[in-house]
Amino acid sequence: MSMDAAEFVSHRFSTREFPERMRVPLWREDFGRGIVHADIEPLSNAPFQAYATLQAIRGLRRLALKGSPMRFKRLQASIADGDDSIGVVLCSPGKSQLSQRCQEIELHASDAIAILHSEPATVTYVDGLLFGLAVPRDALSQRVTNVESRAMRPISHRSEALRLLMAYLKSAFTESVLATPKLRDAVVAHIHDLLALTIGECAPLGESSASAVVTARHGAALDYIETHFQEPGLSVEMVARCQGISPRYLQRLMASSGSSF
Repeated sequence: MSMDAAEFVSHRFSTREFPERMRVPLWREDFGRGIVHADIEPLSNAPFQAYATLQAIRGLRRLALKGSPMRFKRLQASIADGDDSIGVVLCSPGKSQLSQRCQEIELHASDAIAILHSEPATVTYVDGLLFGLAVPRDALSQRVTNVESRAMRPISHRSEALRLLMAYLKSAFTESVLATPKLRDAVVAHIHDLLALTIGECAPLGESSASAVVTARHGAALDYIETHFQEPGLSVEMVARCQGISPRYLQRLMASSGSSF
């Protein structure tokens, strides 16, 4: 990977190649204490397995994990690492449980929730794909008033901002994009903006002219077109309706990137 390690790092972790008796100790030490700074407790007597990818860029960390049921605990000793990030956790299509600030929330069906890395927390992964984002608190406090108060408030998978955030991550948070410094900085800024809209109380996004929203909508529209390209009835009107925007706005989005539909 032709990138400065200080700018972008990507790690993959898997227990698959290790003997069964070594999997839990290695996962707890190398991944749990060494990477995510949490104590990990397996929750099943079945042979343990886990796979995770972690990508870190200045101003943003992204984690994707799947495997056996397990519990992550960031207790007082863990938060001594000084990490003051705001995290957003989502489990798709499975479920997970989170505890922080004397609250316990169970997430289902791609709902999300914000947590504070600077305070003790417990995340119980049950099944599905556990997905997490972490950004510096300063980046969100500039965009969301009293951002700490947004912790432990469930975010519905129907949230327009959350859907745009996830679509944007799929299209923009790629190695080819992150290899270019100017694009990399723009991607991080857009993700900060979309994350702020996701966890904050905002009005419906509608046909916003905000750069992050425009870029995310454009990516989501292209993704939809690519997925449904062979359907006979595909039209500007159909794509616009599925994206919750007007045909005219969709055409402006496409024209702004030199595309047409």
